[in-house]
Amino acid sequence: MALCGASATNVPKMMAAYNGGSSAVAAHHPHHHHQLQHLPPPHMHHHHHHLQHPGSAAAVHTVQQHTSTAAAAAVMLNPGQQQPYFPSPAPGQAPGPAAAAAPAQVQAAKAHHHHHHHQHHQQQHQHHHLQQQLDIEPDRPIGYGAFGVVWSVTDPRDGKRVALKKMPNVFQNLVSCKRVFRELKMLCFFKHENVLSALDMLQPPHIDYFEEIYVVTELMQSDLHKIIVSPQPLSSDHAKVFLYQILRGLKYLHSAGILHRDIKPGNLLVNSNCVLKICDFGLARVEESDEARHMTQEVVTQYYRAPEILMGSRHYSNSIDIWSVGCIFAELLGRRILFQAQSPIQQLDLITDLLGTPSMEAMRTACEGARAHILRGPHKQPSLPVLYTLSSQATHEAVHLLCRMLVFDPSKRISAKDALAHPYLDEGRLRYHTCMCKCCYTTSSGRVYTSDFEPVTNPKFDDGFEKNLSSVRQVKEIIHQFILEQQKGSRVPLCINPQSAAFKSFISVEQQRTANDVVPTVAPDVVPAVAPDVAPDVAPTVAPDVVLAVAPDVAPAEAPDVAPDVALPPRLLYIKYFPSCV
Repeated sequence: MALCGASATNVPKMMAAYNGGSSAVAAHHPHHHHQLQHLPPPHMHHHHHHLQHPGSAAAVHTVQQHTSTAAAAAVMLNPGQQQPYFPSPAPGQAPGPAAAAAPAQVQAAKAHHHHHHHQHHQQQHQHHHLQQQLDIEPDRPIGYGAFGVVWSVTDPRDGKRVALKKMPNVFQNLVSCKRVFRELKMLCFFKHENVLSALDMLQPPHIDYFEEIYVVTELMQSDLHKIIVSPQPLSSDHAKVFLYQILRGLKYLHSAGILHRDIKPGNLLVNSNCVLKICDFGLARVEESDEARHMTQEVVTQYYRAPEILMGSRHYSNSIDIWSVGCIFAELLGRRILFQAQSPIQQLDLITDLLGTPSMEAMRTACEGARAHILRGPHKQPSLPVLYTLSSQATHEAVHLLCRMLVFDPSKRISAKDALAHPYLDEGRLRYHTCMCKCCYTTSSGRVYTSDFEPVTNPKFDDGFEKNLSSVRQVKEIIHQFILEQQKGSRVPLCINPQSAAFKSFISVEQQRTANDVVPTVAPDVVPAVAPDVAPDVAPTVAPDVVLAVAPDVAPAEAPDVAPDVALPPRLLYIKYFPSCV
């Protein structure tokens, strides 16, 4: 795992920028950027599908055929492996010649209806040539969960690898519609380096055939769960830079008035350069200012669930996310889950074993049954010094910050903003902004630091659109229009290629998930018994994806990508050659 070093020269300059709130230039010393243990991108071999990225789906679990989660993460963290995870190109990079050819493909799409027939055949030939160049890595599933399936695919417009999330059966009921619409709006709203956002959405078909939504996001190489459970040692520098980025992203989300409500290692995506992004907003919602209004308790994976939710509080704040971060911080230090219980009641007992019996004031929002359970048991004294035994990295500063996060009373729990000001994170901030971030940059005269290391958003995320949603049909029409509006002025739209080599697998993954129901709600380390990335021998029943690809109301008379005398491209995504789109 690669972490750049921070030179001694950079420290006072950056701290001056941090404390003074103004940009600063620090001398650039490339030789000071020593390499810590490198985290190469995930290995891909054409016979083995080691699927590394869970994507943004709730309760996501890795689909693996030949290796365990721990082994896969160990390979990922081990610089001594003979083969890199990904052949060139790495995710987010153009694959050499294909990248140069991609713009020509887009131009060919735009010019299709203005050229002669022989030029049309020339475009088909160029498209086929480009497709051969893009076939460096197969389209493949990388994870799935309760709310969708995620694939690693190639964007044919530029040859870059991206993550494609399929949200199936969106319009079954009004609650589902609202949840998906909220998630879509959030993904399009986010503009932050440590928060996953939508890069694009696939063009929807006619509204009568509109049943699924496809969202394109950045492709990340792993997640924090896989890294924690691997046998590879992690330094205190890793813990600091990971925790810094988690809190940096969370400060942004909380400034937008958003509660994530499912912060856990599996929802923290990590790249080979140690950049981290918070993902999975399927359970996220806007904070509720009215304490009289009840909020759902069916949130947060149990191991990371705050005590106020475990005790049945009907109202909670963004401090539930801070509790989850505290649990993850301890897990980074000790390489094991801090509170690993078999039931919510046992979860609460483990928490009180560490923190002691809470005061009546701390339990003021708890339900009567939970309060009675605590008072029935023996009075417990706090045992916080045991946190020093997590590992040698559990220094006084680390444990001090951890204890500020793991506070039973949510009103006394530290905020993301205050946690970022803790001295423990000074080195993480320095390392991140010296060579990992995009908000600072290096010039010939040195490093130029941003004026705001931990930005917030203004205005907040507005969920007012939810108030007047009253029927499934209404929400369906609004979402359909929302996606079309998001695509205005953007690049040429994409759609699913139903005759791609990966299409059968793309459908069968969802069918198999539904049939076997193998997605657990709590345990984050369960691997499905059957690898759903293997295409069945018999083609499954065709889902509405076929309609998505060839929408009858806009399809041209002669589409170059479905001409019977031309081999269809094997990729899952292809450019939409509809005249209305170009």
